[in-house]
This record gives sequence, C-alpha cells and structure tokens, in this order.
Amino acid sequence: MSALPEPQFDVFTYHYYGTVSKRCGGSQSPEKALSTHWLSKTEKGLDFYQKVRDTYNPQAPIWNTETAESACGGNPIAATYVDTFRYLEQLGRLAKKGVQVVMHNTLTRSEYALLDEETHDPRPNYWAALLWSKLMGNQVYEVGSTVEGLDIFVHNTKGKAAGRTILAVNPTGDELSIQIAQEGTIYQLSSDELLSKKVKLNGQDLQLLAGDKVPTLKGKSVKKGTVKIPAFSSVFISL
Repeated sequence: MSALPEPQFDVFTYHYYGTVSKRCGGSQSPEKALSTHWLSKTEKGLDFYQKVRDTYNPQAPIWNTETAESACGGNPIAATYVDTFRYLEQLGRLAKKGVQVVMHNTLTRSEYALLDEETHDPRPNYWAALLWSKLMGNQVYEVGSTVEGLDIFVHNTKGKAAGRTILAVNPTGDELSIQIAQEGTIYQLSSDELLSKKVKLNGQDLQLLAGDKVPTLKGKSVKKGTVKIPAFSSVFISL
C-alpha cells in the first residue's frame, strides 16, 4: 500500500467469520446462535475493517466477499433453520452500515453451503437468500421505533422505489408484534424445529418443484394494524 504512485482501488473487500467450526476446535450451540451477542457480532468485524479501509482506501465502497456461519467448513447447525437468523441479521445489519455486497461461502460444499453437497437440495439459508433477493431493495432506512426482542430492518421494496419492505426477525421464544399503517403482503419464514433442514413459507413447506424448478414465493395479504411475529420466525412485510 506504500507504493508510489499510490494505487487507487475501486472497492475495499473483507472476509468475516464469527467463530470456527467444531472440526477446528470451536464450539457453538443453538442457544448461542440465537443470542444478541452472536447476531450483532458481524458489526464488530465490520468496524475493524472499516478502520482499515479508512486508513488505506478512504471513501471506497466496502464489500464483504466471503462469510458464513463459521470458518473451517461451518458447524453442523449451519445447514439448519437456526442459522437463517444469523444470515438475515447479517444482511440487514451490514446494509445499515453501508456494506453494498455480501457474498456467502459457499454454494454447495460442506455444512455452510446454501445447497446440500450430495443432493443439491436447497437448505434453509437458500430460501432466506431468495426471499431477501426478491423483496429487499438497495435503499436502506432507519427504523423509527423498536420492539424489545425484535430486530427490524426496512428497505425499499425491490423494483419499487415508493414501496417499503419490513424485515422483522424474532429469535426469541415469545410471540411478538409490530404495527403497520397500511395493508401489505406478508412472507413468514418458519420451521417446526430450530435444527430442521426444512423451512416453511406462510406455513407451507418450501421445496423444489418437478424438474428441480424453484417455486414462486407467494405472500399473503395482511391488513393494517397489528401483525404478529411468531416465536423463532423471520417475517417480511411489503407495503
């Protein structure tokens, strides 16, 4: 970085893993995977690299070009529903901090892959990624109010500058609720068990169709007023 003339880079990138997997001596549990400490840890990693970016390449966009549940292949829980909370929170938290790109490692290899290594069937994080990609635009807004226990993120609805999509993540064992000022469309991501490799959208199992085609992700209409956010669920609401 000290070469003269000083090089100019278009983007500053970094990698982030919150821990290492069991195969490399780490330890993780479903309880830890739902803790505020774990879900917010991605911001501490970003803070470190932002300072480096500001020193060597000020004002450059910052991208996370490699991340997953844990380094060294991921823990077994990375392939289950419980890791969708980490993934969606990471996308939401980093977007609020100005990170423009998040690249998940990997498509189909080891525990942390989006697809099963042997069958190539989608894992829960694949469906979480698909919902985020379908609904969340690149304009990020501050949340005006908060609900204890819920982590809430608001973007423009993808492809609709005037629309807004709320993502409410409930990693607790309690049903919580938010208020919306107009009717909208809801997409509720849930599972029967935290360590399940299956996930539901609005109560229906998500799975590939014949010929390995990805189904259309359909929401349900929701009226203005109180919207319940079930325990251990992530809910997108497009307005």
